[in-house]
Amino acid sequence: MTTTATRRIPVGRIIAWIVVGFFLLATLFPFYWMLRTSFSTNGALPSHSNSLLPADTTVDAYRRVLGLSSVSESLAKGGSTASVNFWLYLRNSFVVAISTTVVQTIFSALAAYAFARMRWPGRNVVFTIFLFALMVPPIFTTLPNFVLIRDLGLLNTFLGIVLPNLLMSPFAVFFLRQFFLNISNEVEEAARLDGAGHLRIFFRIIVPMSAAPITTLAILTYVASWNDYFWPLLVGQDENVRVLTVALGIFKAQTPNGGPDWAGLMAATVIAALPVIVLFSLLGKRVINSIQFSGVK
Repeated sequence: MTTTATRRIPVGRIIAWIVVGFFLLATLFPFYWMLRTSFSTNGALPSHSNSLLPADTTVDAYRRVLGLSSVSESLAKGGSTASVNFWLYLRNSFVVAISTTVVQTIFSALAAYAFARMRWPGRNVVFTIFLFALMVPPIFTTLPNFVLIRDLGLLNTFLGIVLPNLLMSPFAVFFLRQFFLNISNEVEEAARLDGAGHLRIFFRIIVPMSAAPITTLAILTYVASWNDYFWPLLVGQDENVRVLTVALGIFKAQTPNGGPDWAGLMAATVIAALPVIVLFSLLGKRVINSIQFSGVK
């Protein structure tokens, strides 16, 4: 005689999965709706507002955004008469995001090393004061930073856009310091006995042992810089330094035929989001693991 044991799933787990499914749906549905709209035509969108599928499926919106359609073709498809220099704005976003990521990661790592591994008077007090900056809302520093950038004559320049976040951020220093504290002192002391100085220890020992968290910080910095909108809007009005997020706002403001070019706007948004999506698809697991480790510390 055989007995079949029925494994009962706890009710709490079922509720947890339902809640997770709900939040997953709420998170992904706007992105799906963005994709659906980007493959639709502006003329068919009002009559298919309740449909989950693209209305009159087409890739014309992507052709308009990438500058592959003429003005007459854009107007015929409900697009804008104004040209959108998408590749220029994309290049500007890459310049701002990459320069901010590289410089801020290097300087934040150096500062975190000083706070975690070096002994100097008042270190903990200075670090505590430094952490208070985490509690200051960024909007409070926007006006002073704008006045400073204006007085320096850096409006409408790449340096003016990246300068406030170029060197380091309190979060970045705090994030890396948590990892550096976990590195064994014996390794550092052995290097010091061999005559290594702080810079040599940092670049030859600390950085290789902290590749994962440094990479994670670089990704987070890149995404934050890529998505930044308000500060580039304030100081980067010139087209030669205008980033993609600001350009999308201007693109939306263009109202051909009395309404925005929603299909074109969604197509531009999808293309603008692709670098970040690819980055997280490749390195998302490493980012989550590093953040979890930082939280445990």
